[in-house]
Amino acid sequence: MKFVQPIRDKRKIEAMKKVLKSESVRDYALFVLGINSGLRISDLLALSVDDVTTETGNIKERITLKENKTGKTKDFPIGTSAHKALKEYLDTSSLETTSPLFLSRKGTKAIRREQAYRILNNAARTVGIKDKIGTHTLRKTFAYHAYKSGYDLSMIQKLLNHSAPSVTLRYIGITQEEMDDVYLTLNL
Repeated sequence: MKFVQPIRDKRKIEAMKKVLKSESVRDYALFVLGINSGLRISDLLALSVDDVTTETGNIKERITLKENKTGKTKDFPIGTSAHKALKEYLDTSSLETTSPLFLSRKGTKAIRREQAYRILNNAARTVGIKDKIGTHTLRKTFAYHAYKSGYDLSMIQKLLNHSAPSVTLRYIGITQEEMDDVYLTLNL
C-alpha cells in the first residue's frame, strides 16, 4: 500500500466536492461521509442504506457499526455536512433499504475499493492535488483537520484507535517543519 496524504487545503476539499457532485451524487456522498467520519474505506463500503436511515427513510442521527479491521464497535453522530450529502444522495436514488449504501452501477454489490480509489484520484487530479491520494486519504483528512481545528491529540488517537500519539502525528502527516514552527513562532 502506498503512503497517502490527507487533503490539507480546505479549498481543495471544496473543489473536490464540486467535481464529485457534478459527476455523481453517490461519489460526493462517499467523499463527504468519509472525510467527516474517519472511517476506513472497508467500513464505508460495507455500509448499507439501513445503516444510515431510519425505518421511515430519514437519515439517522448516529451510525453504529462493527469495524472490519478491529472488530470494535464504533458509534458516532452524523454531522451536518454528511447528513446533507447522504440526504441528497438517497433522495436522488432508488436504493432498497438492504442495498449497499454505495452501490456499484454494475450490479447489486457495493463499489470496490479500487473503484473508490479511481474516483478519488481522478477528482484530486482534476482539482490540481499533486500529493499521493487514495482511499485512506479520507480518514487522514478527517484526522488532520480535527488536529488543526484544535482537538486534543489524545482524542483523535482514540477516535482512530491508534496505540500512541506519535503514531497519530505520523499518520496525519504532521511534519518536522510544522513541529519546528511551534518553536519559531511561540516566542513567549
